[in-house]
Amino acid sequence: MQAENRPDILNTERLILRRFTMEDCEALLAITQEPNIFQYFPTRSAWTMEKVERSIEHQTNHWQTFGYSQMAVTLRETGQLMGWCGLEWLPDTNETEVGYLLSHAFWDKGYATEAARASVKFGLEEIGLKEIIGLTDPLNIASQRVLEKCGLTFTRRQVYFGMEMFRYSTQP
Repeated sequence: MQAENRPDILNTERLILRRFTMEDCEALLAITQEPNIFQYFPTRSAWTMEKVERSIEHQTNHWQTFGYSQMAVTLRETGQLMGWCGLEWLPDTNETEVGYLLSHAFWDKGYATEAARASVKFGLEEIGLKEIIGLTDPLNIASQRVLEKCGLTFTRRQVYFGMEMFRYSTQP
């Protein structure tokens, strides 16, 4: 399927995943300022507005290049930005990763699994990817469960982004 014919909005029972716009900057900045929001990420410091803007630009360019990207995850009922979820090409390893980050207010409610499942399905069925990987800090049990619920299987420990990660894959 050609990129221009792919959907750029994914709907689930409770969520809408859509492409980021610069109108999301303030809400995304607030999420990235939450204490310990990046506790399992390689870079753990809060983002500046400049970093938020660069990230949204990067995702916009990524979508234009690959036909997929990290997407804004919004609550269907209210439209509130909850965080991000989607697919990202990793040029260093020639892989596509499903990734997600949600505001603490939305943890432990199944939203990450719901968004990640929609992203994995989109990648496999709409884009035609042969494999999607997921990466977690070895201590991030909740994220490991999300990946498993999305059909990914643990494959190995591997260094990504300068830190040892657990690597999961749709192709065990």
